[in-house]
Amino acid sequence: MTTPVCTSASKAAAPVTRTLSPSTLSSLTNLSYPSFSAYVKARQPVLLRTARSLTANPSDAEDLLQTALAKTYVAWERIEDHRALDGYVRRALLNTRTSQWRKRKVDEFACDELPEPDGVQSADPAEQQALHDAMWRAITKLPARQRAMVVLRYYEDLSEVQTAEVLGVSVGTVKSAVSRALGKLREDPELEPVR
Repeated sequence: MTTPVCTSASKAAAPVTRTLSPSTLSSLTNLSYPSFSAYVKARQPVLLRTARSLTANPSDAEDLLQTALAKTYVAWERIEDHRALDGYVRRALLNTRTSQWRKRKVDEFACDELPEPDGVQSADPAEQQALHDAMWRAITKLPARQRAMVVLRYYEDLSEVQTAEVLGVSVGTVKSAVSRALGKLREDPELEPVR
């Protein structure tokens, strides 16, 4: 029996024929892999080419093949015909890729620049801590009742009604006391650089 084999693109017009020995032919038709690792070592390049044809990114192709091989490993004992392993893995590749495609809810786009607005810079953590400390020092200078109302309103994020209920005062008292407290904080010389 002769099998046509193309050795290069320049010689594609004239295929070279090679005769397979009967022992080689019988070993190919009765192909059986003794272990999963032997199969992976023997067939990985071919299967990787298949995975690359299903994805645009070579890294995604490697991940896809790894997932398909993991599924094959789980089913290794159930696969009766080891001559059909390539078909099984190819089907696992296709099913896995289809599942990934269906699960993807957000389209990913590669872009040259990050979509962050210009002019937005992350503040220096040391400056943020200094501002935080200055704010707390200014708040501790307030009278106890005003301090409590400012903390409840702006740090605990309570409404004016909730603050009034917690302190047992009227809503008007909370409004006027918070207004006076904010006025004192605006005039605090330690917070001058923030304004």
